[in-house]
Amino acid sequence: MVRDVEESARQLAEVVGRGGALVLSGAGLSTDSGIPDYRGPQGSLRRHTPMTYQAFTGASEDGPTARQRYWARSHVGWRVIARSRPNEGHRAVAALEALGLVRGTITQNVDGLHQAGGARDVVELHGSLDRVVCLSCRDVSPRERLDRRLREANPGFAPEPPAGEVNPDGDVDLPEAAVGRFVVVPCERCGAGPLKPDVVFFGETVPRARVDDCFARVDAARSLVVLGSSLTVMSGYRFVLHARRAGIPVAVLTQGPSRADATATLRLDAPLTPVLTSLVTRLG
Repeated sequence: MVRDVEESARQLAEVVGRGGALVLSGAGLSTDSGIPDYRGPQGSLRRHTPMTYQAFTGASEDGPTARQRYWARSHVGWRVIARSRPNEGHRAVAALEALGLVRGTITQNVDGLHQAGGARDVVELHGSLDRVVCLSCRDVSPRERLDRRLREANPGFAPEPPAGEVNPDGDVDLPEAAVGRFVVVPCERCGAGPLKPDVVFFGETVPRARVDDCFARVDAARSLVVLGSSLTVMSGYRFVLHARRAGIPVAVLTQGPSRADATATLRLDAPLTPVLTSLVTRLG
């Protein structure tokens, strides 16, 4: 397994330099923007259990309580993610797309940093935190609008999370006393709700049309390049399996173990930002 930055960039250039590469990115690409990954050495799963779809939508008495807890914590965490900026790794992916070497990106991230970094063709596999959907009328609205409404409904509620403790899903740890006094607002359009971030929670299914679109993109690619993902969750790993069945080369650049370690055509364990920056220098 290659770990040296320049050697990793050289070998990755042999794959990406052929053109037609499709990127599959994970939380590891955003760590240099101050957003921790899930399963790395400092991964958020070591301290945090993500909200599940079943808990959020539960008809039990805990359903409304779970939603109150989620929105209180996410109200704080989302503002931190909204202030995050794309790093050189995001910009490198955009540069490779502009060079015509990367034909698009499937991202498992919900932070919008690929687009902020200049990428144009991005499929947000798990949605985006900057949109909100009503589970009753299905209206979709900007997160900024909800943020203003929540601020008005919760004057003085502005705790700041500890540095580095905002999770990839925008959740942060807050005292139960703060959570208990948080007021959740209904949907503006139908007056009911409940409102949910337009992201795929753990335990929720990615829309079929989106999955089919991603499979078609893999079929049309000359290679699949995985960036910053352990591929632990089948949601992203299925595209690696699909590529290998179709005989499409798979390159994996991520730090730490990945589910594709034994099957990837090229496996690189090195810091993403330096490797991707060097890759653009070599190919640009």
